[in-house]
Amino acid sequence: MTQPHQQDAANGKGRTIAIGAAAAVATGLLANLFRKAAVQAPTYFAGEWDTALAAEHKAALALFDALEKTGDDAVARRTVLLTQLKHAIGKHALQEENVVYTMMRDQGLTEAADHLNHEHGYVKQYFFDLTEMSRSDPAWLPKLKEFRALIESHMREEEDELFPKLRAKMSGEQNRHITRMMNREGLKLA
Repeated sequence: MTQPHQQDAANGKGRTIAIGAAAAVATGLLANLFRKAAVQAPTYFAGEWDTALAAEHKAALALFDALEKTGDDAVARRTVLLTQLKHAIGKHALQEENVVYTMMRDQGLTEAADHLNHEHGYVKQYFFDLTEMSRSDPAWLPKLKEFRALIESHMREEEDELFPKLRAKMSGEQNRHITRMMNREGLKLA
């Protein structure tokens, strides 16, 4: 039979463990929130939606630059940089597909939005191919360069032609709204 003071000690120990576990969960959630805010901050502080997306384009190109400087023996570095590129472009694509391309359709730019969305399918294909290939394969870097060419063409079309068209079709409030919505979407994957 357990003595009352042993039960009190066991109950106290259980409460201490529960409080510690709750504190650990809260700390983890808070750390994740801060991490998400830090990842989305450059986009948020870049300004309006089109300027922010152009800044993300530049950041992706910087990752391509770093990848292109690697040699076939830099397997670990290529793996890390490819993972960073996947994350950056994945977050970027979510913002575009769920907000910008949707708004393009609403503003009568359906064919252009569908074209851009179609190209995102090829982006996923390149990521799949590059992930499946050995990072030391001499064909890896040429495949990456093909991918970059697709990405750069896609970016130029967005920045030089389609995003200015969309911006011009919308009111100031609509442009502010799309900026807020895009940042909200970005936080999901940040």
